[in-house]
Amino acid sequence: MPRKKRTAGSSSDGTADSDDSADHEKTDSSRSSTRLTRASLRLSQSSQDAPPDMKQLAERDESPPRTPTGNAPSSESDIDISSPNASHDEGMAKDQKDSGSDPSHRPKRRRFHESYNFNMKCPTPGCNSLGHLTGKHERHFSISGCPLYHNLSADECKVKAIEREKQDDERSQGQSEESRHATRHQAPTARQVKYKEKVQEMRKRRDAGLTKEQKEKYMEHRQAHGMTREPLLENITSEYDLELFRKAQARASEDLEKLRMQGQITEGSNMIKTILFGRYELDTWYHSPYPEEYARLGRLYVCEFCLKYMKSQTILRRHMAKCVWKHPPGDEVYRKGAISVFEVDGKKNKIYCQNLCLLAKLFLDHKTLYYDVEPFLFYVMTEADNTGCHLVGYFSKEKNSFLNYNVSCILTMPQYMRQGYGKMLIDFSYLLSKVEEKVGSPERPLSDLGLISYRSYWKEVLLRYMHNFQGKEISIKEISQETAVNPVDIVSTLQSLQMLKYWKGKHLVLKRQDLIDEWKAKETKRGTNNKTIDPNSLKWTPPKGT
Repeated sequence: MPRKKRTAGSSSDGTADSDDSADHEKTDSSRSSTRLTRASLRLSQSSQDAPPDMKQLAERDESPPRTPTGNAPSSESDIDISSPNASHDEGMAKDQKDSGSDPSHRPKRRRFHESYNFNMKCPTPGCNSLGHLTGKHERHFSISGCPLYHNLSADECKVKAIEREKQDDERSQGQSEESRHATRHQAPTARQVKYKEKVQEMRKRRDAGLTKEQKEKYMEHRQAHGMTREPLLENITSEYDLELFRKAQARASEDLEKLRMQGQITEGSNMIKTILFGRYELDTWYHSPYPEEYARLGRLYVCEFCLKYMKSQTILRRHMAKCVWKHPPGDEVYRKGAISVFEVDGKKNKIYCQNLCLLAKLFLDHKTLYYDVEPFLFYVMTEADNTGCHLVGYFSKEKNSFLNYNVSCILTMPQYMRQGYGKMLIDFSYLLSKVEEKVGSPERPLSDLGLISYRSYWKEVLLRYMHNFQGKEISIKEISQETAVNPVDIVSTLQSLQMLKYWKGKHLVLKRQDLIDEWKAKETKRGTNNKTIDPNSLKWTPPKGT
């Protein structure tokens, strides 16, 4: 019976042929120790003639190098194979800095790094891993940086990168020239007005719809490549908006590349791609620190009521048959129609709040709270039907905030975005601040989507206040007391609306009727809907203590 072939570093499986394999292990270990002993002898001999800095480097390199998993290598083939996304040039520069000598004294292990890099391949079918979406790198190893996946070539990416750098330089030069008079002249400059007219003209050229030939071309592309390629995006929107989208893609790809080089994330490993949540299948946006045994699966199954995460659909089906939860734990403090808000204490319902934070991190970039949930209250918004209360979004709030933050983290689930629920969550947080007789503000930094939502909310609050105001003098302090919005947020919003002027040594608030009329027209067109918070439906008293 032929013996089972053993690879370097494999452990015994406890079968009958373990004695034979042990003999091979002894032989392999003796050869490996002999090689290591000879290498250590050569290293000690060379270090005697080397400068003091080089002796320190040699002493540091005598210990067996570590593999990417942190374990000692079991054979020479495992030695010093680092992350495939690290920069070879940066590693060379670092060795020169550590050794304080010329490149000839670099450790020889860098060639393993280089050969490992070029053995990696992009997962996109038919791609040779050359080029990068940013146009700044010669190779790529992930879909996010693959030009072919985005239906581009490497040369096209380089041309677009040069054009973007040129535009950024022109914009920075224009801003530096105008910065001297930025506080004195709040009105748009001639350059800004001209650029705005240019953008409006470009957006007017957008086609009303795709032609029959274009639709057939897009369908053929989808049938030929499926999910291995990005859909064709030409003629779907204006060239200006498409270029903005391409620029955002390149910037995101560059950020991911930096994270990979720092070793914070690794493409394709320990990152959940999709989750099954209720009747929705959601694509994730960011990495969340779920336990490794769950994160490496790539697909997670989450109960939409108790937020417990599972490995397979069978486990989820069995769990749903036994799960008695139909709404979040805690007290229901608001209800109007199908919309309810539950106050969940992180100290009383620790597991639920931790699962909620892990779920939220899949869709939030700036979030650091995962397990230490006890000092926080969570206000979970749900939408009810005949099956239960479905999670719409939530925001967390410190029980005792030194800076009077009324929101620590806020999220609207992707399937409910762009439907008005985010503004409802923000409005509810300020309603709680009004009941507490405090002035509130969200904790920084805000996510990109969070910042957009808050700016839109502040603008709407100020324009509504201006519309209802009948006096002659407007005070920022009075606005803050009535709306519970922080004065700093009010001033920044007024500046963005060009309603704050500096005249004769005083800051004046201008009531721009054109903006108020535009807001009123949108309100009338929107009509009455249930996507507003009714203060009379709130049944809540501020919690005392912690």
